[in-house]
Amino acid sequence: MTYIESSCNGTLYQDLCIRCLAKYVTNYSTVDGPQHLAHIALSVSLTRALHTRGYLLKISKELNSIKKDKEYLTVQDCVNQINDSVDQLSQAIKELRKFNQLGSTINDKMLWHISNVETWVSTALTDASSCVYSLNGHRMSKRMASIKVKAQNVAEVTSNALALFHRYATRYKQASTRTTKKP
Repeated sequence: MTYIESSCNGTLYQDLCIRCLAKYVTNYSTVDGPQHLAHIALSVSLTRALHTRGYLLKISKELNSIKKDKEYLTVQDCVNQINDSVDQLSQAIKELRKFNQLGSTINDKMLWHISNVETWVSTALTDASSCVYSLNGHRMSKRMASIKVKAQNVAEVTSNALALFHRYATRYKQASTRTTKKP
């Protein structure tokens, strides 16, 4: 637990980070270092995005059947954005697995995989945040407010996952700059 707390220190949503990771670790396993923690954080983010996508699809279907066109279009836009987040987080997890199979030798291929993970997770965060920002206004229905909370949660856990991955990948980037000779 101390490792999780210290690792979550510096994330934007520390309490959420600790709660999500502690719950995951308690239910499934122990944490085996920063690489494993980054993988768990990405898995938590993907799970939240999948649940949110399912919820949005259900709401979208309901809104379409009762002909609430404006809300339907807004929700449908969020469905597309969260669906993109799901795809990007899935890609990031696949890329992290490839990265972890390379071992500890610092090379361009390793840095390329790091960059890919960062790009996928950053884009997933942008998409989830776009959904949140599309749901603005002071007088929104409970349904739309619920959607906003769920999308915000996806954005927050994704932000935390990105921070934890950055912390993990930093040591490889720093090692790369030390081994690269400058003219």
